[in-house]
Amino acid sequence: MNLILFEEAETENPLKKRDARTVHLLKTLHKKEGDEFDAGILGGKLGKGRIEAFTGEGGVVFSLCLTVSPPPRLPVTVAAGFPRPIQTRRLLRDLSNMGVRAIHLVSCELGDRNYLKTTLLSGGGARAALIEGAVQARDTALPELDVFSSVKDWLDKLPPEGGISVGGLARIACDNVEPDGTFGEEPPGTGPFTLAVGPERGWSDRERRRLADAGFRRLSLGCRALRTETACVAAVSALATAQARSACLRSLPQTPPAFS
Repeated sequence: MNLILFEEAETENPLKKRDARTVHLLKTLHKKEGDEFDAGILGGKLGKGRIEAFTGEGGVVFSLCLTVSPPPRLPVTVAAGFPRPIQTRRLLRDLSNMGVRAIHLVSCELGDRNYLKTTLLSGGGARAALIEGAVQARDTALPELDVFSSVKDWLDKLPPEGGISVGGLARIACDNVEPDGTFGEEPPGTGPFTLAVGPERGWSDRERRRLADAGFRRLSLGCRALRTETACVAAVSALATAQARSACLRSLPQTPPAFS
């Protein structure tokens, strides 16, 4: 754990002995009474915690001093063709770790509709994966998470942001089978971005038409067939890198005009 993260209601009581955070503080970090640790409130600020005492049952009495805002979010919404539950957990963890704004899980025509029934969504596993990713990133904010029964359902509910962001593309669909171009061929702009990644069997022809009608540009990540979660991370990384480079260039002083 890079951060001991608390729900707001948990700050009023000691951590219990068998809580994973207690185990991490005492067994992994070897913290003692009076020691400080990195802490945060879920959805709130970051800062330091301090071990004030131990309860008779082995719990941890702590105090918090939180004054730092969480890191900024990436202006990216990722829509992923619903992968297998074990892959979905990794996907949620990694995208939360990268700081995307929202994650949409979409059941696609060439995917398995049974994945919609996974207990990961109903049993708290999805939220746990999002929190794990945030803790790794020293973040307190979680991406919004929504589930859609089809690409049509998802597109119908997508905000009408238009097809172009400031200076480049706003809506991108990863497609190695019938791409319009390749990542990196043109600047993606400043966002916000909506990134669509299909299931491992790809998009159906009907889904491609619907994406095109909604203003999505289909771009290839290369000649290799990637797992859905791998393609999501690769595409988000490419957008984040391009955005950081664009921001760096915008911050450079303008060249003064030459004397004539």
